[in-house]
Amino acid sequence: MTVINRETSETSVRVQLSVGTGAAKANTGIAFLDHMLTALSRYSGLDIDVTARGDLRHHLIEDVALTLGRAFRESIPSGAARYGSRTVPMDDALVQASVDIGGRPYYEGPLPSGLYDHWMRSFSDESRSTIHIVVLRGTDRHHIIEAAFKALGLALRDALIDTGATFSTKGSVSVRAE
Repeated sequence: MTVINRETSETSVRVQLSVGTGAAKANTGIAFLDHMLTALSRYSGLDIDVTARGDLRHHLIEDVALTLGRAFRESIPSGAARYGSRTVPMDDALVQASVDIGGRPYYEGPLPSGLYDHWMRSFSDESRSTIHIVVLRGTDRHHIIEAAFKALGLALRDALIDTGATFSTKGSVSVRAE
């Protein structure tokens, strides 16, 4: 289990994360964010407990993503399969998420919401994961964003499978500061 606390003058965020069954507790004060965190938890198989308070929606959504991303990074097994890609249909929406959790942050979207597009970028940066979200079709913003979180969850589930192998032509990477 990983617990990360992030405190700023704008927000207070606590995230508890562990590989489990997809159980979620989300209490951010933003009902839609709580809904997306619950979907991400369920589809990824990660047990996530998030408590957050903040001054502005933007600050809160961003800091939750940063804190969850850091907790996720700390939870990646050394033998993780590393890659995952899933497509989720949700009513009018069809969204694909592809990930590489191998330590290189990069995000490509966009989602039809600046706040949730920024959530994906912030999560990518702090988890040090490459995330590509492709909206194949859809007009309902809620359905597109929810399908993106579900597809991301399924892709992360696949990438987290502990194979016991190192999936890199470089082999295991070691970096030390002296």
